[in-house]
Amino acid sequence: MDSRSGKFAGDNPFDLAQSWLEEAGKTEPNDPNAMALSTVDKDGLPNVRMVLLKAIEPDAFVFYTNYESAKAGELDSAGKAAFVMHWKSLRRQLRVRGVVERGDAEEADAYFATRSLKSRLGAWASRQSRPLSSRAALMAEVAKVTATKGTNPPRPPFWGGFRIKPLEIEFWADGEFRLHDRFVWRRASFDDSWSITRLNP
Repeated sequence: MDSRSGKFAGDNPFDLAQSWLEEAGKTEPNDPNAMALSTVDKDGLPNVRMVLLKAIEPDAFVFYTNYESAKAGELDSAGKAAFVMHWKSLRRQLRVRGVVERGDAEEADAYFATRSLKSRLGAWASRQSRPLSSRAALMAEVAKVTATKGTNPPRPPFWGGFRIKPLEIEFWADGEFRLHDRFVWRRASFDDSWSITRLNP
């Protein structure tokens, strides 16, 4: 195997992903933690949307959403997902494929408490992915929630985290003449060690 050095060096893909994310945080103008999350519906038709990565744990990538949303339904049904993070300023991307599970309720409570008040009220007001008659109706719901939930609303029972536990992680960096550098970390199961392979661009 071609030896890895510089930006690709390291023995732990989660540590490497964290270092890339931290580096992107210094150069990306907006949302360095944005990721395009891909799921499939019950018919196998793909869906993709942008969400925000909120934590890199020792064995998983964590984000939060409405558990009654279309994405949550697809995640619960398939139990698998993929995402890509692209950092234009660094000319790098991170691709992940793996198994999905719902996150811990206490961790979700702790994260929810750090969100802005308007975001917390919005989480209560939005029936994510379902039809909405007008923006005015949404704002009326926000006003209603504000009146009933007060200035320190708890986490809604229908809102929480998902953990993506990867079986494959690819680190990609732009190269001259489109001769990019790609290293993929793979494991057949969570009990297996990672194998690392350099891929053609």
